[in-house]
Amino acid sequence: MSIDFTVPEDGIALITINRPEKRNAFDAEHYSALSAAWERVRDDNSIRAAVITGAGDKSFSAGADLKSFITRKSELDEFWQTQKGMLLNRGLEIWKPIIAAVNGYCLAGGMTLLLATDIRIAAKHATFSLAEVKRGIIAGNGGTQRIMAQLPHAIAMEMLLTGNSIDATTAERWGLVNKVVEPEQLLDTAMDYARQIAKNAPLAVQAAKELALRGPELGLAGGLRFEQMVNKILLASNDAREGTSAFKEKRDPAFSGT
Repeated sequence: MSIDFTVPEDGIALITINRPEKRNAFDAEHYSALSAAWERVRDDNSIRAAVITGAGDKSFSAGADLKSFITRKSELDEFWQTQKGMLLNRGLEIWKPIIAAVNGYCLAGGMTLLLATDIRIAAKHATFSLAEVKRGIIAGNGGTQRIMAQLPHAIAMEMLLTGNSIDATTAERWGLVNKVVEPEQLLDTAMDYARQIAKNAPLAVQAAKELALRGPELGLAGGLRFEQMVNKILLASNDAREGTSAFKEKRDPAFSGT
């Protein structure tokens, strides 16, 4: 039982939710380990992209292990410790791209985790749902917020209010996932996306992600101005000079992230 963190290739981290006997559900210990993994992705300059998946072939993640949380005593002051054990879907800012390789059930907290990733690959047998209303609670950690921005209104409301699941083909049709593949192709496909990203200038990639995600908060005029400011900063970077030189010399660039 663990959150496995490996670096199978230069610039690419692989995070595996390794609790297959519980459908890769999270108890408090696993949430803490996942938080530490996300912080490592954020802070390690050698990492340019990350892939997250679940162990086994049945489940990406079934979300929170409700039995463990029902019996866990929580002090009232924890409610205001908003930066403790931060997670990607809870608001931790990671501007490096995150790719999800969904290898089965993607439910509840697993689904809210998915909604906080950038690129999503699903195995053909994957299923998706926000079934919290069937348990007397709501889809937290951004579940009620991100889905409205990522799916058509009626589809998002159907998932939130009925708690019913959709299959991988339907998820692809509505743009919830980028691609549906055979199970044996899942991780290779996700890693291929990560390789393509890792080849690009890391500062520019992170800037592009931040601009895209902050755009709705800024409005068009603010977003356009933010673009101008960031591009002016990037033009002074070593990566911008390397990109120009490599283009002129017809070679692959060697970006340093500086």
